[in-house]
Amino acid sequence: MRIGVLGAGQLGRMLALAGYPLAKDFVFYDMSGSPSAGLGEVIIDRDGQYLDDFISRVDRVTYEFEHLPVAVAEELAKHKPVHPCPRALEVCQNREAEKTLFGRLGIPTPQWQIADSAESLKAAAEELGCPVVAKSITEGYDGKGQAVLKTPEEAQAAWSSIGHPRVIVEKFVNFKREVSIIAVRAEDGDLAFYPIAENTHHEGILRYSIAPAPALQAHIQQDAEKYIKSLLNELNYVGVLTLELFETDDGLVANEMAPRVHNSGHWTIEGAMTSQFENHIRAVSGHALGNVVARGLSCMINIIGEHGDIERILELPYAHVHLYNKGERPGRKLGHVNILADSYEELVWRVRNCAQFLPGSPEFTSTLTPRG
Repeated sequence: MRIGVLGAGQLGRMLALAGYPLAKDFVFYDMSGSPSAGLGEVIIDRDGQYLDDFISRVDRVTYEFEHLPVAVAEELAKHKPVHPCPRALEVCQNREAEKTLFGRLGIPTPQWQIADSAESLKAAAEELGCPVVAKSITEGYDGKGQAVLKTPEEAQAAWSSIGHPRVIVEKFVNFKREVSIIAVRAEDGDLAFYPIAENTHHEGILRYSIAPAPALQAHIQQDAEKYIKSLLNELNYVGVLTLELFETDDGLVANEMAPRVHNSGHWTIEGAMTSQFENHIRAVSGHALGNVVARGLSCMINIIGEHGDIERILELPYAHVHLYNKGERPGRKLGHVNILADSYEELVWRVRNCAQFLPGSPEFTSTLTPRG
């Protein structure tokens, strides 16, 4: 089977690496003009001239990134199975549609309003009560296209910095930690849920993910599974879906979903019986799903901006290095390291020992390392 992937970045690369042992071949359709997958066939098509060629070369289609034209996915779906479905792509590209869907399915969200001017942004901030987070309705990831308003008077500056005609304004969530759940749905409707991961962000970019999340109450995992299950079934979804959440004193509050394999699931490559990448390939290919049980305790460390001393990290017996074949650039995801341990205490020590070889890595903090 030949799988077409819309996009040719590191997620597509890791999908292919997981699919080759299952005798899958891959064709990447790159609309950016700067593919970095470094394997498989790549069709570079910035102007949409070679879509028919791509269609003729593949049996099924998936995507590694949600910020691509829905019209392309819809056109492909007329000719070949596209998983996840274009509707999932459409919902995830529009924060208003996403929050509306969450509300209809009973998934808790922050209080929110829509603003289409600096004046309406100020009014929303006053009504919701600051602090609030303003986000562009479309586009934006890794903290881009967002602004935090501590007072309504900051509305004009926030509006100018975001630079979009419509924004969603969300009341700030007083959370204990940020978490995510990754699930996968097969063509026959079978479901599998990975353990919740605890995520630490720095300057809007994910830096560390611990899985299974420490000190997690059973009902929190159950609630997360219930919420993501409702999304998977509502969308008749096939493949891996990620739901980012805030854990609060009152339970979970949904932030956003991503219709793809996710950075907070990279720990599954060594840390779960079946990685998110293999399970996505299994699902979109029509196969049975793999076991999602964690092998032990894991922490994923993102390599951001510069590679650091990879040779020293390779000497660590508990570290697994994954590089994305990318050149160094500030803020760019260049790779990640998966750390394995038998106890959370051991995991903290190993993560800190590894992070010292990665320049610019923020101090490792989590619920395992309380501040103060």
